[in-house]
Amino acid sequence: MSTEYARIAEAESALTIVEENPQGVAALALLRQAAVEARSLYPELFQADSAWPENRPGGAGECYLIAYLAQQAVGCAALRRLEQDIAEVRRVYVVEPLRRRGIARQLLLALEARALQLGYRRLRLETGYRQGAAMALYAGLDYQPIPAFGEYRDDPTSRCFEKALQPPSG
Repeated sequence: MSTEYARIAEAESALTIVEENPQGVAALALLRQAAVEARSLYPELFQADSAWPENRPGGAGECYLIAYLAQQAVGCAALRRLEQDIAEVRRVYVVEPLRRRGIARQLLLALEARALQLGYRRLRLETGYRQGAAMALYAGLDYQPIPAFGEYRDDPTSRCFEKALQPPSG
């Protein structure tokens, strides 16, 4: 674990999740880290000159969450509108040294709460077939496997999931 992340992991501060600009410094830094990892997991899908992904500006019904520990951005998750009451979960990422500490779970729970506020009743997501920990996380949060949707239909590496959201009772 890098010295910086070791300091963060030992910090007494609580995890903070905030909605931010998807084109802000923290969001773009996390996106770059996630893209580097994706290229290492799926080298056969990327050419040396492949374009790096970009975060598009958030639109109506969309949001971008960033998790902070000790004022350091350590994870992110986003919503993108698919249909009137369906959104796609995107950009779920936690820096590698701080995984398996519940950060991704907290990000997803916060994203689900925000999705309900935005009027969504169903969330869909896609991950790669080599990302077993991510698939276990989604299954543990009641996301069910579904056939590939949208841009993922013809991608043999994609594994897609869906969850019906339940508004809080009371």
